Amino acid sequence: MRHSRQDFPADFVFGTATSAYQIEGHAFGGAGPTHWDTFAAAPGNVVRAENGDRACDHYHRYEEDLDLAAGAGFDAYRFSTSWARVLPEGTGAPNPEGLDFYDRLVDAMLARGLKPCATLYHWELPSALADRGGWTNRDIAAWFAEFTEVVMSRIGDRVFSVAPINEPWCVGWMSHFLGLHAPGLRDIRATARAMHHVLLAHGQSIQAMRAMGIGNLGGVFNMEWPEPADDSPAAARAAATYDGYYNRFFLDGIFKGAYPESVLEGFAPHLPDRYEDDFAVIGAPLDWVGINYYTRKVIAPNAGPWPSLDEVEGPLPKTFMDWEIYPEGLYRFLRRTAEEYTGALPIYVTENGMAAPDAIAGGAVEDPARIAFLEDHWDAVLRAAADGVPVAGYFVWSLLDNYEWALGYEKRFGLVHVDFDTLARTPKASWHALAAALGGRDA
Repeated sequence: MRHSRQDFPADFVFGTATSAYQIEGHAFGGAGPTHWDTFAAAPGNVVRAENGDRACDHYHRYEEDLDLAAGAGFDAYRFSTSWARVLPEGTGAPNPEGLDFYDRLVDAMLARGLKPCATLYHWELPSALADRGGWTNRDIAAWFAEFTEVVMSRIGDRVFSVAPINEPWCVGWMSHFLGLHAPGLRDIRATARAMHHVLLAHGQSIQAMRAMGIGNLGGVFNMEWPEPADDSPAAARAAATYDGYYNRFFLDGIFKGAYPESVLEGFAPHLPDRYEDDFAVIGAPLDWVGINYYTRKVIAPNAGPWPSLDEVEGPLPKTFMDWEIYPEGLYRFLRRTAEEYTGALPIYVTENGMAAPDAIAGGAVEDPARIAFLEDHWDAVLRAAADGVPVAGYFVWSLLDNYEWALGYEKRFGLVHVDFDTLARTPKASWHALAAALGGRDA
């Protein structure tokens, strides 16, 4: 690595991240069914109809996995809790095994000197709540607040930080407009309501945790830098619309108490009545903001209905996800978020990483492209910090190769290779490079 821990502020937090359904193994420990289980069971939704029943079996192997996180020299571990593991029916009686698991998991992090950074929801909605409309039902904000209180009553005294919902764009737009994630809808009315209710649930969750005396609360937002396909006004307008519903919708709602006009152009007829009254809850004060960043998109206009745009192929080198590698976008988002939304609030890069077709050869996994990717994005973080942006930490996605949602087990983001037949873990060259840069004990 070009840089080491010494190039960053003394209190800068380096971490790695995972999510519950992607690694735990949802068939274990009394977890209830989720809309991801049924989405994956429908032909054509997921590569080879793969699901999270076993995943990486982190449920049983978490000690080994946390040893890998600590061994690489990370300060923190960002994990998520499964709603359906804690509350199999979404509300009502908790599952003692689920709460016990997260209790053990947090204690195991602390025992290794890892700061536990909790995310309450990373996309696995209990089926019982999906049957009641899921994110399109306003009641989900109260259901989510109940879940928040149950799980944080068990672990809230020991976590370093908490964010309610990972990547609200994926929960709302990708899942209800594009149909690419559970519940697999393509419905603009459902999308508008889901995106609003995600924010309302976020706000009620923050309020619930404040009432419990829990601090260091934030929000985590995924962002893609939109680049117009050409110099035309039409392309600029299309890129601004993409920016509106992808990047600005959620930050505007929380920090400005309004939604972008470019998004209301399509959403206005479909948002709930008097949705503006909810901004007082949505805007519950935060202690930090997280940015998940992977790529940019090149946007061209089209003559179809709103949002009247297409994503077109760009010229830059691409990852195994076919995503362009564009570190400049991370720098721009760090600057813009601080200047236009968050001011002096700490900003964390809560996810950044790349997929590659990693394979074991001679007992090792060489992934030089991932090392270069991380180096270039560290450069972007350091540039932003030098400009005065209060960047407080950086988390690599992901610790482990895992279940990559609709792409099954094909796309490998991990610093650690997982053989999905034997479940053997093999640290990749990128893990070793990070251990050397961060002063890990296994460097």
